[in-house]
Amino acid sequence: MTVPAHSEAERKMQFLFALRSKGVTNTRVLAAMEAIDRGLFVKGIFEDRAYEDMPLPIASGQTISQPSVVGLMTQALDVQPKSKVLEVGTGSGYQAAILAKLGRRIYTVDRHPTLVREARGLFEGLDLHNITVIAGDGSFGLPQQAPFDRIIVTAAAEDPPGPLLAQMAIGGIMVLPVGQSDAVQTLLKVTRLRSGYDYEELMPVRFVPLLEGLG
Repeated sequence: MTVPAHSEAERKMQFLFALRSKGVTNTRVLAAMEAIDRGLFVKGIFEDRAYEDMPLPIASGQTISQPSVVGLMTQALDVQPKSKVLEVGTGSGYQAAILAKLGRRIYTVDRHPTLVREARGLFEGLDLHNITVIAGDGSFGLPQQAPFDRIIVTAAAEDPPGPLLAQMAIGGIMVLPVGQSDAVQTLLKVTRLRSGYDYEELMPVRFVPLLEGLG
């Protein structure tokens, strides 16, 4: 069924309004989220809810985060046009597609080979050729590609993983949820300084746990 153009435009306006109302105000982030259709990343019975501000189930027991959380995490990450970015937890591929509109080179890792295959196909269909998708254990990062200007983790660890901290460039930023999976989690922004790391708590969140190994 094709959606009439006017309602498509209306839906996009409502989507962007919802993002702004939750605090996503960065114009580059909003433009990237307008350019990437979330509907492409949600399949099956939840397709018609793709533009609502809510997390939705995807394959392999994972979820696609709610758009406002994606927007706030992306905004906190402050990706620059020349940034090399690592994403841990490809999931549906939605977050990586948005990052691809903002940075130079995106590396995204997921422990579920099925999700990696599906995301790769979506990126090719969208002509996003600056994304490299890898099936692997993202908790160890990608040492062969380090250092990274930006790192984003879309699953919750009890603490920022040591390998990821080590792979941050000086001046680099990492945004990740921390806390036990069955308790309160906090979105954390970590900045690497010459003298160590600066930690800033952003907001309470709820993510699936960061697990080791392949799914």
